[in-house]
Formats: sequence, C-alpha cells, structure tokens
Amino acid sequence: MDNQTSIATFLLWEFSKTREMQIIHFLLFLALYVVTVTGNFFIVFAIVFDPHLHTPMYFFLMNLAIQDIGQISTIIPKSVINSLLTIRTISYSGCVAQVFFFICFVGSDIALLTIMAYDRYVAICNPLQYEMLMNKRACTKMIGGSWIAGILNAAIHTTGTFILPFCSNVVNQFFCEIPQLLKITCSDIYLNEVGVILFIALIVCGCFVFIIVTYVKIFSAVLRIPSVHGRKKALSTCLPHLVVFSVLLSTSYVVFFKSPSSKASLLDLTLSMIYSIIPPLMNPLIYSMRNKDFKVALSKLLM
Repeated sequence: MDNQTSIATFLLWEFSKTREMQIIHFLLFLALYVVTVTGNFFIVFAIVFDPHLHTPMYFFLMNLAIQDIGQISTIIPKSVINSLLTIRTISYSGCVAQVFFFICFVGSDIALLTIMAYDRYVAICNPLQYEMLMNKRACTKMIGGSWIAGILNAAIHTTGTFILPFCSNVVNQFFCEIPQLLKITCSDIYLNEVGVILFIALIVCGCFVFIIVTYVKIFSAVLRIPSVHGRKKALSTCLPHLVVFSVLLSTSYVVFFKSPSSKASLLDLTLSMIYSIIPPLMNPLIYSMRNKDFKVALSKLLM
C-alpha cells in the first residue's frame, strides 16, 4: 500500500486460527468485560443513590469507574466480536476512534489517580482544611481538568499517528495501539509522534513523582497516628491506589518505549492486556468491595 488513503481496514492480531481457541478467547474476554463493567457500574450506582457516599473521595471514585467502563468498552467488544465472527478486521475510521477514546480514557485515568492522591494527602495530613480545600466547586474543577487533559492528550496522539502514511495494514495487537501503528508507517516523520510520546511521558512521570512524594508524606503522617485501627484504615485507602497507578504506569511505559518486534509477540499482548484490562478490572475490587461503607450502601440499594 502506498499510503494511508488506500487503507480502508486494518487487520488486528488473530489469537488463533483454530475455532476452539477462538471460542475460548471469546468467552474469556467476554467474561472479563462483563465482570469489569458490572463491578464499575455498581460503584456508580451506589455512589449516585446513597447520600452517605456523596463525599469527594467517592465522587472521584465514581468518575474513575466511568472512565474504566469507557476504557474497556473501547477495545474489548470489538475483539470479542471478531473472535465470534472469525474475522480480524477493523475499519480505518474505527481504528482512529479506538485510538482516540482509549488514549482519552487512559489519560483521564492517570490525571484522576493523581488527583485522588492529593485528596488522600489533604484528608490525612491536613484534615482540618479538608472541607475548605476539597469543596464541591474545587472537586468539579479537578474532574473537569482530568477529562480535558484526557481529550487533549488523545487529540494530539491520534492526529500525530494518523497523519502518517502506512505501508501495511497489519496491526500486531488485539486493538489499535499506537506503538504497533507507528511500526507500520513508511515515513521518518513518525519521529514527530515519538517526540510527542516522550513529552507526554515526562508529564506522566511528573504525576508519578508527585504521587510518590505525596505518599511519603501520607505514610509519615499515618505512622504518627496513635491508634492501630486508625493506621490500618488510613493505609487501606492509600495502598490500593498506589498499586493500581504503579501497575498502569509501569506496563504502559514498557509498551510505549520498548522496541516493537517485527512479529506478533506474546509479551506485547500480555503487557497490553495488563495496562488496558487489569486496572479497570481491579478497581472495583480494591477500592470498593473492601470498603465497609460502600458494601453497606450497596447492600441497602440491592435489598
């Protein structure tokens, strides 16, 4: 193919040519999707309808759940349908949309996780100023900022990727992923997009440093809490957040900055699944299902 204008469809990675393995892939991804969407939907449902959960922490958690639903819904349904119908195609416009929305939700996720670290810092280190600093207006602006950051990030990356000419339409991944798309471009101007990725990576790295510094201060404050129960409660709201952010950041960094292989790689698939599927799947479990207030609220609504 001479350039991108001649490409009507892309070919995604085919997990297996045997029908039995395709069915297994279909059932596995469908189960992951249903569990993830259901868990995050319950988070949104409980927080919206229970007045006791109308606090900044749960407001942020509700938006995180919405972003997680959007993130996994961008990539999994298409992969599931392809396995069910024994196809591997995605339209050019569908690929563009997939890249835009996936980057948008992931970028918003990172911004929101950074905001949630600040929320925990204020709650634990400056409890007397919490209501003043984390008022409704401030929280709304923070949420709006995370969505705007995600949209701008997605627009920059999507434009930088799809203005490039493509020499092939074979994407060695189960969804349209920027590193794999850059690999099939046939022009040196892809370095422009690599430069954008590096710039965004520096910003994300800044978020990570901010979170680490914040948690150092949080843990220092927690260790000064005289009550053992108080220390456990404070840590239970902080450690899961740090684990999720670390998993998301470390795997996405490896995916975006490792040299892409010339052929489909099991390592590429595994790393992409970890950063694209595991955090949305884990969030309902580690943020809410272990939270006593949330479990009480959910049980009241379901009874």
